[in-house]
Amino acid sequence: MIFWDLFLAFFIPNIIGYGGGPAIIPLIEAEVVGRYGWMTSQAFAETLALGNALPSPIATKMAGYVGYEVAGIGGAFIAVAATVIPTLLLMLGALGLLYRHRDSPRVKCMSQWVRPVIAMMMAWLTLGFLLESHDSIGAVHTLIIGVVAAIALIRFKTHPAFVVMGALVYGGLIIP
Repeated sequence: MIFWDLFLAFFIPNIIGYGGGPAIIPLIEAEVVGRYGWMTSQAFAETLALGNALPSPIATKMAGYVGYEVAGIGGAFIAVAATVIPTLLLMLGALGLLYRHRDSPRVKCMSQWVRPVIAMMMAWLTLGFLLESHDSIGAVHTLIIGVVAAIALIRFKTHPAFVVMGALVYGGLIIP
């Protein structure tokens, strides 16, 4: 039964999510933390931060890690397969359909609405992480990490992986 739950926990967000890994992270969090309770919000946030510091797509890394934690090697395989299969099937189907109707005004209009929806989902996820950080490490450390990260990303165009690694080092050395 655990393999079926793992499959559904990653298949459903990937079948209904549009926009890649970052867009489906809130949906995966709802399943892993909210529905099944396999992780706490804090553990999910830490897993996401670690996954962002590593190369390759975030959704498959999250699936592999959560699947392994829940049910070992078999769980990792099931979760990664559930993450990849819907994307592959939908991509092949949508590609044919969109290519056939690429000049349609409806298709062009639909494409314009994708980015704002993804931006709102990412804003909701960021707010959740901000509140979780505030509760676990306090306002001062949250503010320091947030301000330094924003300056590094916006002003100095630092790669996000280095920003995440810097926050991990700060947390490991400074935060008790």
